[in-house]
Amino acid sequence: MAIMTNFVPFLTLFVIIVTSSMFTVTMANKDWPSFGNFNYTDWWSRFGNHHHQINKTEQQPKNIIVGDSQNWHFGYNYSDWALKNDPFYLNDTLVFKYDAPNATSFPHSVYMFPTWKSFKNCDVKRAKMLANHTQGVGEGFKFVLNKWKPYYFACGEKNGLHCNVGQMKFTIMPMLRPLWPSWP
Repeated sequence: MAIMTNFVPFLTLFVIIVTSSMFTVTMANKDWPSFGNFNYTDWWSRFGNHHHQINKTEQQPKNIIVGDSQNWHFGYNYSDWALKNDPFYLNDTLVFKYDAPNATSFPHSVYMFPTWKSFKNCDVKRAKMLANHTQGVGEGFKFVLNKWKPYYFACGEKNGLHCNVGQMKFTIMPMLRPLWPSWP
């Protein structure tokens, strides 16, 4: 109890000193806004970091072509692709592009698995088809990462053969997009 009694006057003195120091600095610096007419919209341009301009495109969701120039095809390692292109952010759009089925190409599709186990085992029976053989043709099938959760994607053709043998599967966990710009 004696410690608390001695601490209260010290704390009061500390608050008075800090408050008076802030008031003195505010009054001495004419460029610092006073409390009554503080313009919040002008604060960053007056007192912010002038060495870095905010790039508004850094904050915007992106369209990401799955597989980059390889698109969505049998035999490409999409798990490696996902690791190399990480991080993915909420509201980014994955674009699955693939050729229409013909005599020289396999048909492809896009499935989403509900669990890690079903994904790992390429259990297409438990997965949901997102895009069929023709939906990836042209501009491609677009899927927005609109939830903060793990996503498990694969090609479901040949009852999971493209997923198991063709490496046409990957998992991602979108992150929350930072509210600040990236600094140099």
